[in-house]
Amino acid sequence: MNENNDVYSQNYDTGSSSIGLPGLKNFSSPYLNYDPVYIPATQPEYIFLDGNSKQRGRFELAFGQIGASCMIGAAIGGANGFYSGLRATTLAGQTGNLRRTQLLNHVMKKGSTNSNMLGSIAVIYSAFGVILSYARGADDDLNTIAAATATGCLYKSTSGLRSCGLGGAVGLGISCLYALWNNRDRFTDVGHYNPAR
Repeated sequence: MNENNDVYSQNYDTGSSSIGLPGLKNFSSPYLNYDPVYIPATQPEYIFLDGNSKQRGRFELAFGQIGASCMIGAAIGGANGFYSGLRATTLAGQTGNLRRTQLLNHVMKKGSTNSNMLGSIAVIYSAFGVILSYARGADDDLNTIAAATATGCLYKSTSGLRSCGLGGAVGLGISCLYALWNNRDRFTDVGHYNPAR
């Protein structure tokens, strides 16, 4: 056996740098007992169990949605609080430390209020989405529309029947727009209909 062509030799040559793993022209390892040429260069990034979907479910996505909603609410509320605090302190003629404290109070109050509002809406929406997904055994646009409509109704349910219906209508409208945007490729295919097929 040629010592220069041994897999564990420092001088082992895979034959081509484009075959096998990149950068492993001189490969040596006493722990791996196979030729690295046989490892394909492109492998799936994640390993999924047989029969499982290749995307994250609603439960896994819920945590990111809730966190993002809280952060977006805090940012919007903080900006709004900064603007209203600047206006209020300017009208009151406050300066120095007093003005700084009042600005911070406005930013924190409005930021936390908006963060709590959007965060609780995201929690309710995620809960409805997960429940519907497990109940129906499918994760599709119907779940999204139903969850958003139910979220709007539940969030505004303490303000009366009219506000409850209005919240449901807002949820329905936003979710329908999202579903249309999410499936825009189907609508572009309709315009390119070929009857000869």
